[in-house]
Amino acid sequence: MSDTLSFYSLDDWLPWLESLSPREIVLGLERVHTVLEQLSLSRPECVITIAGTNGKGSSIAIAEALFLQQGIRTGSYTSPHVYRYNERTRIGGKPVSDATIISALQAVEAARGDIPLTFFEFGTLATLVVFADASADVWLLEVGMGGRLDAVNAIEPDGCLITNVSLDHCAWLGNDIESIAAEKAGIMRAGKPVVFGAALVPEAISHRASETCAELIVADRDFSYEINLDKSWSWQGRRLGLDDIAPPAMQGGVQYQNAAGVLALFEALSLEKMLHPRDVDSAMKSAHVAGRFEQVVDRWIVDVAHNPAAAEALAGELDALEMKRPLIAVVGMLADKDVPGYIEPFGPLVDQFIAVSIEAARGTDAQKTAQAIANTTNKPCQIIDIVDDALAAAAAIAGDDGRILVTGSFYVAGPALKWIEHATTDRAASETR
Repeated sequence: MSDTLSFYSLDDWLPWLESLSPREIVLGLERVHTVLEQLSLSRPECVITIAGTNGKGSSIAIAEALFLQQGIRTGSYTSPHVYRYNERTRIGGKPVSDATIISALQAVEAARGDIPLTFFEFGTLATLVVFADASADVWLLEVGMGGRLDAVNAIEPDGCLITNVSLDHCAWLGNDIESIAAEKAGIMRAGKPVVFGAALVPEAISHRASETCAELIVADRDFSYEINLDKSWSWQGRRLGLDDIAPPAMQGGVQYQNAAGVLALFEALSLEKMLHPRDVDSAMKSAHVAGRFEQVVDRWIVDVAHNPAAAEALAGELDALEMKRPLIAVVGMLADKDVPGYIEPFGPLVDQFIAVSIEAARGTDAQKTAQAIANTTNKPCQIIDIVDDALAAAAAIAGDDGRILVTGSFYVAGPALKWIEHATTDRAASETR
């Protein structure tokens, strides 16, 4: 604790947390369980855990909005963040203050003694301290990676949602769908409902549900949805049906699938009273997470997609747009990602690529990313290390008629959204002079 006594800001704490472990990711629950016991946190009335390859953050936002419609105090945990670290920990839908996070970090540091923790484990435990101190009625917890050995899985859930399973984090979770699914299935609990949000169910999910006697609820078998021409939609569960629901505020067809899974989980938890059509409409309109097919000032599209399945969905959304040309893509990816698999769906759509470097523990340099892009698409890829410089170059190439896609990582989407905001403000100010 002595090293942290002089820390007065979150900017002091975060680099120190990153230095605690020689490895960014260390899967396992024993250390987290030990510190949790020392913290002696009060458990809330309801805990919901959400795992899956894609759509976790969006699903958390939708569930959060549904609870908030009923005046229920939520604690929501997601990762990573887009703008600020505080986004990871929300009370009542709002990111908590620096002071609140620092107080929680101090509590974890005092409780852990000489137990080593990773950056993610330390932050997860601090978030739980915040939720307990705030007396949140519901904890909504996003699994960081996998499920079985993720720090979030140290908390017993009342119900779970696994959004989908595709290839990602292969170095830690396995090189095939069944291995990855087995890790995600580790969040299941005996007798507790678990919703699987996609129609094609890996055998490992079904096997784990049978083995644990968890109540498995599957898309297209136990619940379904249909999208109307006006983008409203209907949903049918096992007991309840809803018609003419407002479309999700978050853009992209995949958001209907995310929302359908959340509604199925609420039904499974006997929370049908929260699914009044008026309240569901309001939740759909208010739920928002930055960087999910986010269209900014008509020419920028920012998306945190970072694996092949997410790329397929994003490319489908781009293809459906009345796209202005040229389309310039600014791409940065972490070193453990399948860059060729990610880039392939964009090949026919993008006119020019720009690769950027990511300065992070698992970051990769622009040259390596550019080489993979060029080899995959047979299109030239410009190398510009710094995100801000790449965005300025993309804007110049696109001109007034083109569009720019920024994608590949949270580490690119966040800085891009900040730069776009400043550039738009500066441009508007110059036009009014």
